[in-house]
Amino acid sequence: MPSKSLKTVACCLLLTANCLLLTNCGQDYFFEKKIDIPGQSWTYGNLLEFEFEVADTTKTYAILLDVTHAGDFGFQNCYVQISTRFPSGEEKKQPVSLELAAQTGIWNGECSGSFCTVEIPLQGKARFRETGRHSIVVEQFMRQDPLPGIKSISLKIKQLE
Repeated sequence: MPSKSLKTVACCLLLTANCLLLTNCGQDYFFEKKIDIPGQSWTYGNLLEFEFEVADTTKTYAILLDVTHAGDFGFQNCYVQISTRFPSGEEKKQPVSLELAAQTGIWNGECSGSFCTVEIPLQGKARFRETGRHSIVVEQFMRQDPLPGIKSISLKIKQLE
């Protein structure tokens, strides 16, 4: 029969292994970059550019945008213009409504202190047709300039299995 101290050591090792597994199970992104908005007031001229390299055109990706905004942000959504520049020089632009709150007025995402962060899927199954340097530019597209209450925008690209 194992001694009490051997059982304690075994339990501690098992607990430590579980902790390591849990902390290493976080999201692993192909690309992730956060851009802070100066003074938490987003102007038309403040274009947020995210550049990344694509080496494999056979992979599929999820493209996500994290928006951190003030808890007293004055709008339910935030309109942005998203431009994608490809290595060939081709550029595509699309206006997008980032839904920050539900129809009920409750903020989407998680709120902590005076800020809320919401993860917004831009594309669930994206494929890049070209290898090389790609650029995604996010610009403020609301009717108000500057737009107060936006703290930061993060672009995350996750490789799907």
